[in-house]
Amino acid sequence: MAAARNKQIRHPLFARVYPRINAFAEAHGALEHRRELLAGATGRIVEIGAGSGATFRHYPPEVEQVIAIEPEPRLRALAERAAADCPVPVEIRAGRAEALPVPDASVDGVVASLVLCSIADVPATLAEAARVLRPGGCLYFYEHIRSTRPALARRQRIVNVVWPLLGGGCNLTRNPEPAISAAGFTIERARHFDFLINSRTTPSSPCVIGVARKASSPAA
Repeated sequence: MAAARNKQIRHPLFARVYPRINAFAEAHGALEHRRELLAGATGRIVEIGAGSGATFRHYPPEVEQVIAIEPEPRLRALAERAAADCPVPVEIRAGRAEALPVPDASVDGVVASLVLCSIADVPATLAEAARVLRPGGCLYFYEHIRSTRPALARRQRIVNVVWPLLGGGCNLTRNPEPAISAAGFTIERARHFDFLINSRTTPSSPCVIGVARKASSPAA
């Protein structure tokens, strides 16, 4: 398990095309989604799987510092460039979500933006999020999810045979909310919606934006 967590992640093709994918998504609503995701963020933040740094410019002034974790080298280099124009201080660190290079109980928030769909070990990642959060800290999540509509869910399962190979490990058939609850978080709000492209649904349309809080004190 330790070897798997330390294994270097490289998706050179996906890392090259992701800026174009992101620009397309932002033109169809992702900008507003990221602003909604980060609207309540304060204090010190860890962002897991920061990618090219697309979220950085949306952090509100109440955020004191962002520690951005990204394992993929090319995307990490793009994040370094994006950090230069961020309205709040951003520190880029190499690392994996399953083993965050951050001390225990040292941050006020953890941000997961379109990343739990691609991480190999979601329970380990959420356990790490809980570890680095201070009591009462928040997990801010924006994710692709499995559709509750049977026809679209079937399409997702079919497309998902090849989707992870093309999308840097992204899966269309995950539902992160039960895993978030199982990790000891209380989901305070979650908005489910379809991310429409030209007014149409796609296999990647079902999404959720939400906030979950770590317990303020250890369970008895």
